[in-house]
Amino acid sequence: QVQLLESGGGVVQAGGSLGLSCAASERIFRTHTMAWFRQAPGKERDFVASWIWVGGNRADYADSVQGRFTISRDSAKNTIYLQMNGLKPEGTALYLCAATGLRGPRTTTAAYGYWGQGTQVTVSS
Repeated sequence: QVQLLESGGGVVQAGGSLGLSCAASERIFRTHTMAWFRQAPGKERDFVASWIWVGGNRADYADSVQGRFTISRDSAKNTIYLQMNGLKPEGTALYLCAATGLRGPRTTTAAYGYWGQGTQVTVSS
């Protein structure tokens, strides 16, 4: 059973914008903090942003995307979004949706027990 399903990736020029979506099962969406990570080829999976639901109700961002990316959620659709503006070539990566039942802000991959398959974002220079 697919718990998290990402969509919206593609190719965009540097400085451009792109929006990603992650549809979750209702159980996951309503009880877990959900987040976006990204993984470039040959590199570690890095935290991008999260919406902290368990133990709070706020957004958290990596320093590298603060002010350019926005995470949001639609409770009617059990979906979170990542709006990415001012994209840079180093933003080229597989973007993955994740969920954790742990409380508070979580930025490490080990904290997340649910993962989507990812959607590819390519930023051309």
